[in-house]
Amino acid sequence: MRDLNTTGALTRRRRATLAAERGVGLQPVNCSSAAAPAGSMTAGDGLRKRDLSLDRPRKQGERKTRKSEISDSLSCHKARESLLSSASGYSNYRGVLNWCVVMLVLSNARLFLENLLRYGILVDPIQVVSLFLNDPYSWPAACLVIVSNVFVLVALYTERQLSKGSFSELVGFLVHCINMAIMLTFPATVVLLVPSVTPVGGVFALGIYTVLSLKLYSYKDVNLWCRELSTVKAKTLARSLSCPSPQYLNGGNSKVCYPGNLTIRDMYYFAFAPTLCYELNFPRSSKVRMSFLLRRLFEMLFFTQMLVALTQQWMIPIIQSSMKPLEDMDLSRMAERLLRLAVPNHLLWLMFFYWFFHSSLNFTAELLCFGDRQFYRDWWNSETVTYFWQNWNIPVHKWCLRHFYKPLLRRGVSKMVSQTAVFFLSAFFHEYLVSVPLRMFRLWAFTGMMAQLPLAWFVGRCLRGNYGNAAVWMSIIIGQPFAVLMYVHDYYVMHYKQETD
Repeated sequence: MRDLNTTGALTRRRRATLAAERGVGLQPVNCSSAAAPAGSMTAGDGLRKRDLSLDRPRKQGERKTRKSEISDSLSCHKARESLLSSASGYSNYRGVLNWCVVMLVLSNARLFLENLLRYGILVDPIQVVSLFLNDPYSWPAACLVIVSNVFVLVALYTERQLSKGSFSELVGFLVHCINMAIMLTFPATVVLLVPSVTPVGGVFALGIYTVLSLKLYSYKDVNLWCRELSTVKAKTLARSLSCPSPQYLNGGNSKVCYPGNLTIRDMYYFAFAPTLCYELNFPRSSKVRMSFLLRRLFEMLFFTQMLVALTQQWMIPIIQSSMKPLEDMDLSRMAERLLRLAVPNHLLWLMFFYWFFHSSLNFTAELLCFGDRQFYRDWWNSETVTYFWQNWNIPVHKWCLRHFYKPLLRRGVSKMVSQTAVFFLSAFFHEYLVSVPLRMFRLWAFTGMMAQLPLAWFVGRCLRGNYGNAAVWMSIIIGQPFAVLMYVHDYYVMHYKQETD
């Protein structure tokens, strides 16, 4: 019996061993319990399956990357435009612009060295004073600028009387017209009759009076629109800018409304602000940025020295060599003189544009916390003459549009006649600022401005794109020195031809 029991036990042990050997592949390597229920998943099985699930997308991504590399090696071309073609949409030509600047400097270096070798160093800062003063004890141009305060105060007094009803609208209109007429005739008379007023001093004084007259005209119109608004009890008026935007005074949130704007402080803020169009509430910046202010001041001083130095060293010798009657030379000689004058004149004009419209006006605006800094737009991309005149001098363009062009349209005048009237007004002031200080009336500046009308029609109708832009640049580069040459010729004939004869 014992043997049978022993034999049965051995048989059972062998069967258990064989069963264990069959199931060894199903047991986990680090199994801690042999009594785990059937069908349960251990931690090792989960990690292995997770690794397999992570490896599968990785291998698929590697296969896709490999396939894309193979396809790229098989095909390396796409449908693309060349960068210099307009269809490519490429617009970053900074390197080309830098190249143009370098070539411009190198091409003019020879002329500058030739000028130095021929004339020596002609820059004399002390001589600049004589351009403004004949007599150091007589400052007629500065006196004219001081007297302009009288006209400003007369305009303010007139508007105050109109707001109180002491003046009728007709009387106020007549007072404003007389005030602005005297503003244009009085300084011109002084410049023509007083010999001590130099041409440069005359241009400076007349420029101040011209700007103030345009400002006072806008001041008159806006206050008139405010009175009309209060009279008809209207909430909105298309042409009224009585309270267009909030003005923060000393940290407050109150807006200035008519007639609260009729103060000396408001009047002189507008007189010094870099704009010709009056508003009761100008957009204001929050604070004065000293770094921005100092950069603009440095640019003003630097470009002032550059303008003076290049004028003395480059322009004056060319002008002096051109003081010969045009009838005494042939056409080729005249063209050669014109081209010699074109490059320095254009370079000085570009410097003056940057000095005045960017540095000086931004300096004034920052000092006064004046918010609207759009003094110019991209006139250099002008494809038409009209676009150039609309974008190179934004303050004047806004004034003409607001106080001259649109009022004419509202009175039933056609667009063509209104545009012609705007050019006529601009031509008048161009001639006024040139002929009066030079004390000679030749109408070259007036003719040059009026000639912009047929030129604008021709460029707008016949030229497009880059050809139109090139035509605008040619009119700028050639037109200005041609007018300068004509005035130099007339000045020579008037002052030196009789002495030579």
